[in-house]
Amino acid sequence: MAGRIVVVTGASRGLGRGIALALGPLGDTVYVTGRSDGASNSTAWPGTVQATAEEVTARGGKGIAVGCDHRDDAQTKALFDRVEAEQGRIDILVNNAFGMREEAAEPGPFWERPLDAWEQMIDVGLRSSYVASWFAVRMMIRGGGGLIVNTSSPGGNAYLHTLPYGIGKIGQDKLAFDMAHELKPHPVTVLAFWHGLILTQRTRDHYAKHPDVFETLGGPSKAETPEFAGRLIDAIWRDPDRLALSGGSYWTAELAAKYGVEDIDGNKPESHRALFGGPIYDAVA
Repeated sequence: MAGRIVVVTGASRGLGRGIALALGPLGDTVYVTGRSDGASNSTAWPGTVQATAEEVTARGGKGIAVGCDHRDDAQTKALFDRVEAEQGRIDILVNNAFGMREEAAEPGPFWERPLDAWEQMIDVGLRSSYVASWFAVRMMIRGGGGLIVNTSSPGGNAYLHTLPYGIGKIGQDKLAFDMAHELKPHPVTVLAFWHGLILTQRTRDHYAKHPDVFETLGGPSKAETPEFAGRLIDAIWRDPDRLALSGGSYWTAELAAKYGVEDIDGNKPESHRALFGGPIYDAVA
């Protein structure tokens, strides 16, 4: 089970970084990508792919930092060409690249936001997941299987943050659903995660301004650390029947309960289904 080849996009900080770090102690080789090649591209929430890769290695895995702007298909192709040349295969792809400025989490209508909010959340987010999967699936089929996880959100089923955010997230769900349909002849599992409240620095900063919203979502005791999803990905990979999940969008807390996965602090995050409902695409037709 150890020694998997993993690519986590958007892993400079936040959720992507947490997923990569959770896989380090399992002995995986983790390619971590992001636009922060050498220096952080955010003053509010600093982080680099180099720092993430070094921490993966320090935890027992092999972290490999790759500066990659996923808006550029040539850079994405170069990433997967490198993985194939160095490893000969890819086992797990985590599509997490996403652009969301500090102000995007604040209330406000779409016409009062910069037009490039669409580019940040759709082109960097949704389109980059499609392109990365396009390259990865070819290797997975040749290698006999694999796992693709899109980091999504209940924002595809309810209003959250801003209009482009919701469009991007429901797109991640549909991407997993339709890819699974077309991949039925092959042992490649594709699914989307609906995360609860994730204790990234961005989230902490946002909810420090809006503590009432934080408490509505259950507060820190019911939240997930950024590493929780990485632990869950490991459990799904180890499930010999994981293909049964393909095409679905799943609350991370509910899947974790199914697999007996706890967070790094022993916490068992709670599903927010009661607040947001269930995913629209929860099975392959």
